Amino acid sequence: MDWIWYLFRFDGRINRALLWQALLIVMMLACMLGMIDQALKVLNGAATFAFNFNVDFDFGVDDIFNVVDPRAYRQLATADRATLILKVFGTLLFLWIYLATATKRLHDRDRSGWWLVPFFVVPALFDQFSDLLPTNSNWVLAVAWAVHIPWFWGLVEIFIVPGTSGDNRFGPDPLAVLEDGSAPAPSTKSWDQQSEIEFVPPSASPPGGMHVKRGA
Repeated sequence: MDWIWYLFRFDGRINRALLWQALLIVMMLACMLGMIDQALKVLNGAATFAFNFNVDFDFGVDDIFNVVDPRAYRQLATADRATLILKVFGTLLFLWIYLATATKRLHDRDRSGWWLVPFFVVPALFDQFSDLLPTNSNWVLAVAWAVHIPWFWGLVEIFIVPGTSGDNRFGPDPLAVLEDGSAPAPSTKSWDQQSEIEFVPPSASPPGGMHVKRGA
């Protein structure tokens, strides 16, 4: 497997199994960074060792939205420098992996990567600032439902629903098996931004003349 393409590039398609695998990879990396952070604190006498393990379907990148929240800047003055460096490094790395793999998974659904805006960005921004809103207001509850319904739909779309059968505008079917028994190679073309901005309904029909079958 081309791991650079798989984890860091935005072109082509991946199936559900590869997205779940990327989630497991990120969780393992997050545990490694957490253990390094804990070990540094133990060596400095600032903490005792503790093991934490969290499963987060947005790859644990919620902290990226602290950039647009001035309230988060006050915490930087009291943050441990080593912890801060590991946090920034991990958040940026996991964000890139999330965007790259989720975009390719949306491509598998014949959807533009820009669907991540309603699926991920808008709900995360709402959660970041929701504590500033009235707690007993009907309109706040309505807005919360409005922004989190796309979030739930995005989870289903990205992690559960199978991709379109056959080639689509983003590349070959990752589950297709050619007549000689081999799998088609991932797309090597550059990221087609024009295709990204075209919100075309998914098509379940492979192009004519293609003789492929879906794998398991």
